[in-house]
Amino acid sequence: QVQLVESGGGLVQAGDSLRLSCALSGGTFSVYGLGWFRQAPGKERDLVARISPSGTKTSYVDSVKGRFTISRDNASKTVYLHMNNLKPEDTARYYCAARLMLVPSNLPREYHYWGQGTQVTVSS
Repeated sequence: QVQLVESGGGLVQAGDSLRLSCALSGGTFSVYGLGWFRQAPGKERDLVARISPSGTKTSYVDSVKGRFTISRDNASKTVYLHMNNLKPEDTARYYCAARLMLVPSNLPREYHYWGQGTQVTVSS
């Protein structure tokens, strides 16, 4: 059974940085495309960034380009989201997800495994 566990969220001020981590267990990490999603209260869950199984291809939502970086370490089975220059509008619960398909996707329904999420709150 594949499990994903996120960590690294917290309460920060605008302009601060955070690094989220997501550890995968119970599966072959290197075959999964991985994504970080976020969901604010009353809003839909949206993709923030995704990374290919090899780590060579990444994609970001426009609002985080230049501020967030997704990376993965296949040896430690961990995916990261480095978040710089955080803004209040980045406040949300952040989830990592794994997709067992070669074709990338931005759609939550096309990801097979999910973590429980970690809360990021950015004060102004």
